Amino acid sequence: MSLSYYKQTVIRVQTDDFNLAAEYKKLRDNNPKDGAIVTFVGLVRDFNQSGEVSGLFLEHYPAMTEKSLAEIVDQARSRWSIGRVTVIHRVGQLNVSEQIVFVGVSSQHRQEAFHANEFIMDFLKTQAPFWKKENSKKGDTWVQAKVTDQYKAKNW
Repeated sequence: MSLSYYKQTVIRVQTDDFNLAAEYKKLRDNNPKDGAIVTFVGLVRDFNQSGEVSGLFLEHYPAMTEKSLAEIVDQARSRWSIGRVTVIHRVGQLNVSEQIVFVGVSSQHRQEAFHANEFIMDFLKTQAPFWKKENSKKGDTWVQAKVTDQYKAKNW
């Protein structure tokens, strides 16, 4: 199998939920070069900066969003020796406890997979063009990137 097969990148922005086990399997199957897979799944939580949250609505500009996500993955690839990368981000109306984002990274060694996964998430939260509106009993509120997220991304 070719090197490009092992270093594949999958980026999806979608309204449908994703299956964690199926995404892990895709990172693992026919991938004997890598000895580590690190995954992260983010969920919609019921509390944030504005208080109690009942849901979240996400918008994006498709061409810009996918390009931004690809650039973030490319930056991670330039820093660490990683194999397969999958980034899935959901858009549309999401309820509390629903999956919102998946980042999976394979590599020959665990430390590179951990670092690359965290890097991708930190930059996704601050650089990817998603617009988030929290739903609550008080009304809907557009959410900005948190200062702590911006600080983490800046420290890479």
